[in-house]
Amino acid sequence: MPETMKPMDIEKRSFEIITELLGDRVLAPENELVIKRVIHTTADFDYADSLCFSEGAVERGIAALRGGCDIVTDTQMARAGVNKTILGKLGGEVRCFMSDPDVAEEAKARGVTRAAVSMERAAALEKPCVFAVGNAPTALLTLCQLMAAGRLSPALVIGVPVGFVNVVESKERLLGSGAPCIVARGRKGGSNVAAAICNAMLYQIMR
Repeated sequence: MPETMKPMDIEKRSFEIITELLGDRVLAPENELVIKRVIHTTADFDYADSLCFSEGAVERGIAALRGGCDIVTDTQMARAGVNKTILGKLGGEVRCFMSDPDVAEEAKARGVTRAAVSMERAAALEKPCVFAVGNAPTALLTLCQLMAAGRLSPALVIGVPVGFVNVVESKERLLGSGAPCIVARGRKGGSNVAAAICNAMLYQIMR
């Protein structure tokens, strides 16, 4: 019979195993807990190599979250995965406009994706935001366009969409934008990865 363990003990042991399996691999201290949280979520050690961080990205994200910023996601799945209890205590909330009927109507009328319209809606928010994109490359491309036009200055952009069409291209454009960002290079990513990165920063605040 497998040993019965408490949830916190399971997580602690999981992180110990991750550290053991990373072996002699040295991770940048400021990024280590984010990388390990993503590996813990996915059981995929490729993220130790594919996660890229602009200078001071995690520090900037933590400062913004500590200051009560909101998190904007491109999927309801990512929104569901973010620890809203901690975020709420800090004065922030998770926003996702993808299911709003008027967003769907506008996207259809303009012939664009709901993700693109959602990012435009988010750009109009008065509060500073961390953007967590785990599914839609059009969301990342729209964010890059908004930033280039001077319509948006995000606290941090988490660019980890998964898939095959425009995924790699959108991530590389974000990396070249000069914005503070955390990016999973290549085709891998997902809403769970986006939420895991947000949670890694939130958990560091509450440690």
